[in-house]
Amino acid sequence: MNNNFIVIEGNIGAGKTTLAKKFANEYNAQFIPEDFAENPFLPKFYKNPEKYSFPLELSFLADRFHQLNKEIRNRDLFKSFVISDYYFTKSLIFARNTLSEDEYSLYRRIFDIIYTSLPKPDLYVYLYLDIHNLMKNIKKRGRNYERDIKPEYLDKIQKGYFEYMKQHREKYKFLVIDTNKINFVKNITDYDKIKDVILNKEYKTGINRIII
Repeated sequence: MNNNFIVIEGNIGAGKTTLAKKFANEYNAQFIPEDFAENPFLPKFYKNPEKYSFPLELSFLADRFHQLNKEIRNRDLFKSFVISDYYFTKSLIFARNTLSEDEYSLYRRIFDIIYTSLPKPDLYVYLYLDIHNLMKNIKKRGRNYERDIKPEYLDKIQKGYFEYMKQHREKYKFLVIDTNKINFVKNITDYDKIKDVILNKEYKTGINRIII
């Protein structure tokens, strides 16, 4: 494998953190998990998006930049590679779907200033689940602050990711994996399949699609 920095992305409930953590444990990789549990705006946002969307997105922007910049630039040399369950561009995708036009314009200016200084991933993986399965996973894990998430919101986020990939397909290697028919958490065979397509295959710049 020639990828030193891999990003595992996906919609809310897609299983990105679980998969990234499994890879990190198995291959002695440096794992960068998104640290959002302590964000005081998140529960408020799900109940009142219009009021709390801007402070929420700004706080995520600052936290993600600080974490990624620190972890990637101070890489543990005893680890085989770096794997994260999110990337900085996630901030832009979510903000585009939650902020007003004026707020997003200001937010984008701030984003563009700091984005250029971050290292870019060698492979950007997107775990695709349809909205029905995402809602099932969200309900199953039972996080209180996710109870008010609507299917319409998940659909907007999903479309935002695809739009982002289309706009940047000439710059990065995107790997979109349809995981609707597998369970890589409970089924070792399914896990081996998804591990193989992510870690043992080479991909060209652009959007690469696989159904497992």
